[in-house]
Amino acid sequence: MKTEIDALERNASWTLEELPRNKVAIGCKWVYCIKYHADGRVERYKARLVALGNRQVQGVDYIETFAPVAKMVSVKTFLAVAVARGWELHQMDVHNAFLHGDLNEEVYMRLPPGFTHSQPGKVCRLRKSIYGLRQAPRMWFAKLTTALETYGFVQSKADYSQFTYHKGDAFIAILIYVDDLVVAGNNSDAIHDFKQYISEVFHMKDLGALKYFLGIEIARGPTGLFLSQRKYALDMLAECGLLGAKPATTPLEQNHKLAESIGEKVKDPERYRRLVGRLIYLTITRPELSYSVHTLAQFMHEPLEAHYDAALRVIRYLKGNPGQGVLLRADSKLQLNGYCDSDWASCPTTRRSLTGYFVLLGGSPVSWKTKKQPTVSRSSAEAEYRSMANATCELLWLKSFLKSLDVAHEKPMNLYCDSHAALHIATNPVFHERTKHIELDCHFVRDKIKDGFIATQYVRSSEQLADILTKALGKQQFHYLLSKLGISNLYAPT
Repeated sequence: MKTEIDALERNASWTLEELPRNKVAIGCKWVYCIKYHADGRVERYKARLVALGNRQVQGVDYIETFAPVAKMVSVKTFLAVAVARGWELHQMDVHNAFLHGDLNEEVYMRLPPGFTHSQPGKVCRLRKSIYGLRQAPRMWFAKLTTALETYGFVQSKADYSQFTYHKGDAFIAILIYVDDLVVAGNNSDAIHDFKQYISEVFHMKDLGALKYFLGIEIARGPTGLFLSQRKYALDMLAECGLLGAKPATTPLEQNHKLAESIGEKVKDPERYRRLVGRLIYLTITRPELSYSVHTLAQFMHEPLEAHYDAALRVIRYLKGNPGQGVLLRADSKLQLNGYCDSDWASCPTTRRSLTGYFVLLGGSPVSWKTKKQPTVSRSSAEAEYRSMANATCELLWLKSFLKSLDVAHEKPMNLYCDSHAALHIATNPVFHERTKHIELDCHFVRDKIKDGFIATQYVRSSEQLADILTKALGKQQFHYLLSKLGISNLYAPT
């Protein structure tokens, strides 16, 4: 606590003043946490002073709060390009990141608990943002952006948390997630110079080669970069008491009827919500869990015992391969290929269809999603066509993101679909009876095919990779598609 107060005072985060009559001072509290290494060892004990931002009034204490952070798809694509180009990968951390942001609003805070002042009645007039303030992330990101642009970085329009720097043959790319920076580049001297500069502007911690980022364990080898969440998965197994359980062969039982389940409600629904919430984060490196987690997340409001048993089955599936993850290949040709699929009218209550898409960058999986469609489709062809539109949006965005990383993608992006009817709708504007009610925004797929951005291809249902994202498959087909997704069980300690 003393270390935190010293850091705040060195940073000139506040001045002690009398509270004006028309102002209300917000409170603050101490938050304690333990930081761990990837192998579970304790890194350090930490105390942080947090302002009670829930007491702030919009328009008085703050105006805007939004601050971008890197999408997980951006992280995987960024790393896939870096390993394919043979770039160095480094990680940096900012000490007390939110304390660097300059505060424009007039905000007052009571003295930290446990600390007093010789003159009673004084409060802290905040001059810089601190943790807990609603505008703190925005102020920090603005400060960091200014520092990077001053050095010569250009902010990406595809993902505002990504910056690139060109000077001669040197190229540096940076991805930002709040106070964590991933630095990639092709020139060691240029990276070293940048690290010196940013350390002079902010109090930085150089973590060296990228190994552990946002709970993702990263191991680099001759074949590429392996991403896994083994420690995270083992922690879930231990928390559920299933470390000694018999592994399940698939995450969900085939032909399940979870949406129609009846029975007793879970006595502690918070336990179910926490478990599903943790599973959602695990889908970052485990695409085969997307459908299972999507299904379980629909019962958060009122889970039944049947739903909780299904969630525990997913945990038992993890028991068989906790270290499984994504392999970003070093020999990737950086060509985008997408797979899209749908399960027509799969929801028994709303009769809405399910969309799934899976995108590979060369041989590296970078993006996948399972999502219920917003409207009811009148035919399976329409449901497939809507899934094509979603996949096309993702491919176009990924292409623009690659462009910001200086990756030219001149060839058409292949989009594989297992529905002849949907492929005909995408190519021919003459299926009036089937398409006259479909929203116009879905038909942009035709324009992208005509302009040469997308090339649609037919693929058999048995080879449709996105099929694993739209339904619970049998053991044989599940593991067959799993072997095609570009994920491996190559865990190596980082």
